[in-house]
Amino acid sequence: MAESPPVRAARSPFATREFRLRTISALVLGTAVIGTLFIGGWAFALVWLIAGTVGAAEWLAMTRSEPLLPLLGVTGATLAGLAAAALLGAPGLIFLLVLIAGCVGLVVLGRGITRRKAVCGLLGGAVVALVPTLLRIDPAIGLVGPAWMFAVVWSTDILAYVTGRLVGGPKLMPRVSPNKTWSGALGGLTAGIVAGTVTASIARNHGWDALPAVSLPVVALFSGIASVLSQGGDLVESSLKRRYGVKDSGRSIPGHGGVMDRLDGFFAVALLAGLCLAVLRLTA
Repeated sequence: MAESPPVRAARSPFATREFRLRTISALVLGTAVIGTLFIGGWAFALVWLIAGTVGAAEWLAMTRSEPLLPLLGVTGATLAGLAAAALLGAPGLIFLLVLIAGCVGLVVLGRGITRRKAVCGLLGGAVVALVPTLLRIDPAIGLVGPAWMFAVVWSTDILAYVTGRLVGGPKLMPRVSPNKTWSGALGGLTAGIVAGTVTASIARNHGWDALPAVSLPVVALFSGIASVLSQGGDLVESSLKRRYGVKDSGRSIPGHGGVMDRLDGFFAVALLAGLCLAVLRLTA
């Protein structure tokens, strides 16, 4: 009688090469981001200028926008101009003029529907490149604003991944992202609320919080909204990649694909933070 083949133990999803690459990349990038957050100034702005430019380049390549190099040149120059305007404390009109000039350049250079896609890439890159820098240099917010964003987005991303792998269960949106589950989404939401609230509480206890009028329950509410937006941004980017027939937006980050893959959720939260910053400045 033939012996039954030995039963192999299921391999842990956390023992794979991809997971190790993701972890190493996250640690390296996280160290760079946190380090420059405390330094501030040009160092912090440069990190996000690079992120916004590379993300926009990935978008142009993914959407097959032509002519690629001229469009990328205009996009990069515009984002650099916006970053410089932020660091130099330029008035809002300067930002608007630089952004309009960049959009006009893309429209002139682009071909057909490429024009619209290129402008969308520029606007998306501007959100990523500008919002963290503007929050960091704002005297009423300082490093607490970006730190809150990082805490919410990173904790949401990590716990959604871990919870989804460990618990599993019904899929969240299988047609868009077949690996995401409801358990992961709820785990990420819980983590985002806790991380955002704890970050604000620590900042307040150490005298770093320049917005004492914002109560911790309000911070928890906004942290929950930001966590949902972060996961929504991830799903939107997954949908876009399916539309354009690509697995990853790029290959710049080992284990994570491209910058767009890494910052899809951050973009959505940055958009929320940027709107809040605009309201604060208009009502100040």
